[in-house]
Amino acid sequence: MPPFKDEHILIIAPGSQTTLAQLGLPESFTPARLHIPSRMFPAEKKGEWEPYRVREKRKEKSTITNGLHSLDSHTNTDTTMTDVGGSNGIAANGNIKGIEDDEETLYEEDVNSDEGSVYPLREGRVVDWSCFFALLNYVYNTLSPPFHTPILVITQPTWTAQDHETLTQFFFEKFKTPAFCLMDSALAVCYAYGQQSATVIDVGFEKVDVTAVSDFIAHDVGRGVAIPGCGGEGMTQRLLDLLGPQGFTWDMCEQLKRSPICEIVPPGTSLPGQATNGNHDVTNPAAVASTGATGSGPGQRHNAGAQGEAPRGPGPDTEVGEEGQNGDLGAEEENEGVLDVASIVVSGKTNEYLARKEKEKAERAANKKAAVDAANAPRQARLPNSRRDKNIFTYEERRLTEDVNEDIHNENGKRTVDGEVQDGAESKRQKTPEPAGEGVAALTDGVTAEEGDASRRQQERAARKEEKRRHRQEQAGDRDIVRREVEVGVERLMATSGGTLEAIADAVHRTILSVEEVGKRGELWDSLVILGNGSKVRGFKDALISTLTSKYLISPSSATIFTSELPSNLSTPLATGANTPQPQPHGGVPSHLGGGGSSHVNPLLLAATTASNPTLNPASALSAANGHHGGQHNAHSSHGQTPTSIKVLKIPEYFPEWKDVGYDEAAFLGAQVAAKVVFVVDQGLSKGFMTRVEYNDLGPQGIHESCL
Repeated sequence: MPPFKDEHILIIAPGSQTTLAQLGLPESFTPARLHIPSRMFPAEKKGEWEPYRVREKRKEKSTITNGLHSLDSHTNTDTTMTDVGGSNGIAANGNIKGIEDDEETLYEEDVNSDEGSVYPLREGRVVDWSCFFALLNYVYNTLSPPFHTPILVITQPTWTAQDHETLTQFFFEKFKTPAFCLMDSALAVCYAYGQQSATVIDVGFEKVDVTAVSDFIAHDVGRGVAIPGCGGEGMTQRLLDLLGPQGFTWDMCEQLKRSPICEIVPPGTSLPGQATNGNHDVTNPAAVASTGATGSGPGQRHNAGAQGEAPRGPGPDTEVGEEGQNGDLGAEEENEGVLDVASIVVSGKTNEYLARKEKEKAERAANKKAAVDAANAPRQARLPNSRRDKNIFTYEERRLTEDVNEDIHNENGKRTVDGEVQDGAESKRQKTPEPAGEGVAALTDGVTAEEGDASRRQQERAARKEEKRRHRQEQAGDRDIVRREVEVGVERLMATSGGTLEAIADAVHRTILSVEEVGKRGELWDSLVILGNGSKVRGFKDALISTLTSKYLISPSSATIFTSELPSNLSTPLATGANTPQPQPHGGVPSHLGGGGSSHVNPLLLAATTASNPTLNPASALSAANGHHGGQHNAHSSHGQTPTSIKVLKIPEYFPEWKDVGYDEAAFLGAQVAAKVVFVVDQGLSKGFMTRVEYNDLGPQGIHESCL
């Protein structure tokens, strides 16, 4: 078999909402070049499918009479020459002769419409094979690969062995591919991150998949497959349940979820407006300031100060003056502003007094100006979104261009058209002189020719304007989007309040505990990967890590509870808590290690201290001497039940094209890496793909020996 080239490799990643595809491997791996909605529309013929919705569109026929384009019913030149109505193709009412009012039916593809669509994948499972095959055929024909093209398809965890065989048969029989490979999506993520062991949490549209990968092998036992109600659609439905009574629709909740104001807060975080106030029981602040009582009336004095045992000083924010020389409180404040001229003159310090007053006046003016500037200065600190009671997002409502234009025409169109007609008629009456008396017959021919030319030019300009308007409608630009601002309360912070994070955390815990190699569980807890388009909601990943930490993480210092029971000749065991008691033979344990002596050492402590030094455990030594090695199979140094640390894998930085778009579609990146290794570097030596010859010999069942 000739070697495959990078530019001939085809990668397809089917998804419940979007299918990713790309032909060729670039020098530096990039995100998928083709994003196609995973939907098809039934065609007129039963069993056939179309990629877009085909709808009818009524369009007026455009005929040409005497070189002039026909116009719609709104165009009127308002010509009143009744005696020359038959000349130059212009009727008495100013319309063009020969205009047909019939409408022709056109069929166009509506690329934005989702009405009547069929999605072949639901929660990752194939529910309509005919539609799914049509989708794959459309993707293949869109990229139009050459004949000698190997194909790699990323599979979903929900696909069964029979589904793999069905896909293999379809690609070999339909496209005559020379090589075909199926790759698990979780394994592709490990290829993208360059890790041989990881726990992959894929948050999709309607489900969440949790997979434990150890040494590039996905563990099927205990795998969290298609956890329902935890994906992006589950968050949208939760917002709809909360905001539906306020008039929100599904589309509004979906756009709210995608907006920056929708945020996932960790469990236990108090929402805005729900924070507790320490003075909520205080009903009389004056009583608190004076006597310490929380309110008026009997039974309000609950502390010693309020009951008279200790004198209380002035309360907070109480203004206290100073006594004057004669014992009067605030005597200087009472005499402020009174000028004793006689004492100033007698003292002979008039100039000094005036200078001091001017200085005080300037200082007061400066302080007043500073206070005004400080009050008018903008606030530097702004409340974050999670602490605001309400916030606003922009809702975009997509509507058909015809409906938008119809609304605009109903509101302003009639007035605008009438104004144009009136202006045109007025201008024509100004330009057309009224012939007097016996000169009417002589001027008829000249006026008719002039009016015919002016009408023709105006008709042509109106026809070009109408053609441009229809072209803009066909392009479906921004005119079919209606934007408006919508205010949302604290419901925007409650998208996962229905137990979504707790369900995902439980699935992660069960999946890791299902790994048979107990020593690998700690590594899996320290290698979490959270990805998927459903995890793009602001704060989702941090909230999930916070949930896992609060539910399952234990402190490493918790294993030191047995320190006080350690014998003096043994060192402190490591804070892992992972060692379990080993079965003890009868009569073979010395007394100083708990074998019937007076020390009575805790058996858990014995296992924890002797695991690092097997010679201290006579049970294991005796077992090894007798040739029984089964007890050593479960010996490990990490915690097997509950983790002591939870970490997220660092995102690789050697793919600059992926930094801007994010790694939520990292499975496609891993598929590119695997395709490079399997098809180009390895070229089938490690049975990474199935060839055409193997398919002819083994049939579709042979894919199980070659898929990744």
